[in-house]
Amino acid sequence: MPWRLVWRNLCAHWLRSLLTFLSVMLAVSLLCLLSGVVLGLTSAVEKAAVNRLWVQSAVSLYVELPLAYQSKIAAVKGVEHASHFQWFGGEYQDAPDFEGQFGIDADKFLPTFPELEIVAGSYEAFQRNRTGCVLGEDRANQLGLKVGSKVPLSGKMFPRTDGSAWDFTLEAIYRSKVPTHDMLTMYFHFDYLRESIEQGAAEGAAGVGVYLVSLAPGVEPTQVMAEIDALFANGPQRVQTTTEAEFNRQFVSMLGNVPGLLRVIGAAVLFAIVFAVLNTMLMAARERTRDVGIMKALGFRSGTVMGVLVAESVLLCGAAGLLGIGLVKFLERLMQSITARMLPGYEVTQQVMLLGLLIAFGTGLLAGVLPGLQLRRLRPVVALRAEG
Repeated sequence: MPWRLVWRNLCAHWLRSLLTFLSVMLAVSLLCLLSGVVLGLTSAVEKAAVNRLWVQSAVSLYVELPLAYQSKIAAVKGVEHASHFQWFGGEYQDAPDFEGQFGIDADKFLPTFPELEIVAGSYEAFQRNRTGCVLGEDRANQLGLKVGSKVPLSGKMFPRTDGSAWDFTLEAIYRSKVPTHDMLTMYFHFDYLRESIEQGAAEGAAGVGVYLVSLAPGVEPTQVMAEIDALFANGPQRVQTTTEAEFNRQFVSMLGNVPGLLRVIGAAVLFAIVFAVLNTMLMAARERTRDVGIMKALGFRSGTVMGVLVAESVLLCGAAGLLGIGLVKFLERLMQSITARMLPGYEVTQQVMLLGLLIAFGTGLLAGVLPGLQLRRLRPVVALRAEG
């Protein structure tokens, strides 16, 4: 293969080559990004823990469950322990997107989520401090908070009766080992909230939003789910127990068929870029008709003539694809921090990168073969008669 000729042809019309290169790079980047988003939407369901169940009201997720349910759920055979999980929804200064705060049972939370690790501070200090809290690493960095910082929250759902803010002290910062769990959430003692309401220091609904159930090793979740639902079939509040995968699916379904929409957008982008590159290579083939005639007259094989054009197309698209994939991978951490609140599972996996490579090289091959076949069939006499 005369690689110097391939390079010379690409440089002969450098502006066209550059624009085609950038188009392919951006298209592959967009396709990889969309694939990462689709993966993020589905991974929360596919990678959910199999030993965690969620118990919510059968009426609505926004209906509180009685506090007395915890001990009854914990007594079901196969349940290792049951714990509170209450959304707080407070406001922190000028951070309107910081609404992910949950009251939890400090002695059971971290063992239930082995995918979380403490990277600053001490979880034991959090357990000892009634007004302590644990915060995700991304949120702590975003708000400039460190261990020991005060985190005042004004309660919307649970306002304090004297109008003051809820004062929390940051005792520990966590990091997630998996992309499906965000690092933007704050966790605090549920008992601090419960006692404040019972003592009249705060207003709000008594009860708990959902119960988190941790199963003992080897326990079949289906039977446990059925027993918990049957336990409260006659009230006072009927419940619906689901696996973590199904619980996560409820939130994904609220967005509609977003994965399907993104796949359609991706297909349209792919369709457009294939035809754009094909048009570029057809132009290149027409422009060098006389050159092809001279090459064949000098003894170059038809396969070599075709191979030069195919090599140009594959080299151009392949290099653009590699750069596009590298760009998306480089920005992966930034994208995860931006989309963590609604899309904690965003990730540019090896599968996504391989798909990007396949699209890039496949586009180059397809766009080069079709005009290359025309040059292959071109007779030297006809080519030499073509206008320059």
